[in-house]
Amino acid sequence: MDDSDIKGFGAAFRRSDLTMALGLLTRLPLPYPAYDPASTRPAAHAAWAYPLAGLVIAVIAALVGGIAQGLGLPPIAQAVIVLLALIVTTGAMHEDGLADCADGFWGGWTRERRLEIMKDSQIGSYGVIALVLSLLLRWAAISLVIEQGVFWPALIGAAVLSRGAMVAVMYQLPLARKGGLSGQTGRPSGTATMAAGALGLVAALCLPGVSFLWVLATTGLILLGMAKLAKAKIGGQTGDVLGASQQITEIGVWLCLIAAHSP
Repeated sequence: MDDSDIKGFGAAFRRSDLTMALGLLTRLPLPYPAYDPASTRPAAHAAWAYPLAGLVIAVIAALVGGIAQGLGLPPIAQAVIVLLALIVTTGAMHEDGLADCADGFWGGWTRERRLEIMKDSQIGSYGVIALVLSLLLRWAAISLVIEQGVFWPALIGAAVLSRGAMVAVMYQLPLARKGGLSGQTGRPSGTATMAAGALGLVAALCLPGVSFLWVLATTGLILLGMAKLAKAKIGGQTGDVLGASQQITEIGVWLCLIAAHSP
């Protein structure tokens, strides 16, 4: 069967969208769909599959964590290995976006200077601080859910929901610049955004021991705040903004889990 459209949510979805999402969001050695110059369908239409790419990423990290557990490592060491698996699988692209946004948003005084800093491959003080805090919070949360025995659903839920959140930011904000990864990808359709959101909501429902409404409210506030901040600082979204949105949303989900499972 060829790559025919799969009808759903009132619009067309393609089976190759998952491969495209994995090719964009991971470093897995997968065959990337060939680009068709005659196609009028933007690459961003594949964004509905970003949460599914998050599922794949989480499963890989969970399997690696299971191996660490089988070797008898304590939860704090397992959490480090899980984080490493997440970073290696994605090529640290989301972490890079978080660091670039921290440096650009607070290191420049004008829109042009902020975009220039975000494009620079060097990392500054704000970026280092953001990365250290992000990794510490995620490490603490993963250690806790491993101890609580809810590691698999927590990891999968956080990974899927946070990547669905990325699509909402892509749809809501205009492009801050024409070039870059986000500019090449474009903006997703409303249908793709709703599909990604639906997958994210399913993931939120599966999070263990935490209120769905609490997670939903936390995610909504993070996305609203991130959208307003990006619009005020650089006038829209870039690939770095999307990566930062994923990281901050994931951290928000982990904080909800920590609060729910703390004695």
